[in-house]
Amino acid sequence: MTPENAQALEPKPGGMSELSRVAGIFFEPGKTYADIAARPTFLLPIVLMILAGLASSYTISQKIGWERIFRHQAETSSRMQQMPPDQREQAISMQVKFGTVGAYVGPVIAVPLVALIEAALFLGIVAGIMSAPVRFKQIFAVVCWTGIVYLVTSILTIIVIFVKNPDDFNMQNPLAFNPAAFMDADTSSKFLYSLASSIDLLSFWTMFLLATGLKAAAGKKLSFGGALFAVLLPWGVYVLGKSALAGVFS
Repeated sequence: MTPENAQALEPKPGGMSELSRVAGIFFEPGKTYADIAARPTFLLPIVLMILAGLASSYTISQKIGWERIFRHQAETSSRMQQMPPDQREQAISMQVKFGTVGAYVGPVIAVPLVALIEAALFLGIVAGIMSAPVRFKQIFAVVCWTGIVYLVTSILTIIVIFVKNPDDFNMQNPLAFNPAAFMDADTSSKFLYSLASSIDLLSFWTMFLLATGLKAAAGKKLSFGGALFAVLLPWGVYVLGKSALAGVFS
């Protein structure tokens, strides 16, 4: 660890250390986000999210196998079932090939990229539409630190992989925190299944934390209700769009 990185993990005068923020996100979100807004940082949560994604991918690869996952998805896709057998097998082979590489390269690229996109989107809503005095660095830090919740998701997913029959593992909805867990993924409407899987306890927790962070960054210029609206608006558009695509391309 370089002296600069070691210094970043130490508490600033009157502030929290980076490691204290990890626990604070779960137990003292209001205080923690106030500290993040005052002293925006993002390196540690990004690294933790990437490591969590790599750990999940490795566990899936070792305990379940990507071919099993893509073959099951092909069996439940009406579009894939309409393809000739040889073309279907070729498509599955390509999915396995690129999916295996993407499972390890994806987290490294997607984690910071998605955080940047989300931060830009929230900045446009909070600063552009609601005229709250926030900076991009503040919102980017809020988004990255909120991603710490992904550690919980990854740990629970890995546990499920170890205790569940590999043939019963649902890659699209591994945790039973939403109504889709009580639906048959193979026979249910893909639109409804995707929509139900998005009405998720962990998603609501994440949105609550994001709203708390945006409120802390904007101060008195933004109410918690306004911050929550800034989070719910893009989430609703994303969920409806994702569900519609799932229904069209199932």
